Amino acid sequence: MPVDKSLLTGSTALLVMKLLEEGDKYGYQMVDELRRRSENVFELRSGTLYPLLHTLEQKGWITSWEETAGSTRPRRYYHLTDQGRRQLAEKEEAWHTYAHAMEKILRGGEGYA
Repeated sequence: MPVDKSLLTGSTALLVMKLLEEGDKYGYQMVDELRRRSENVFELRSGTLYPLLHTLEQKGWITSWEETAGSTRPRRYYHLTDQGRRQLAEKEEAWHTYAHAMEKILRGGEGYA
């Protein structure tokens, strides 16, 4: 069953920042990693990813640079800043609180710790 895309609203930045916490990545690498780890649930399009990356960079949460490897065209890599790491921790905590509350409601509020 396809997942309602509106459920992703607000969590895309969290997902991207979490990937960057593990190490610097370029755009397609992030798209591929999200799709693979989520078993094809999260399939970001470049029209969604790149504006998000630009916004995160404007906020100072990530930085970017270009690198050319051999004869391939340059790739833009993204890096999570210290400020971004602090924001990621806050977003993760907020997400866990939200998910826990949703589970309690969806399970009827009983027997869920």
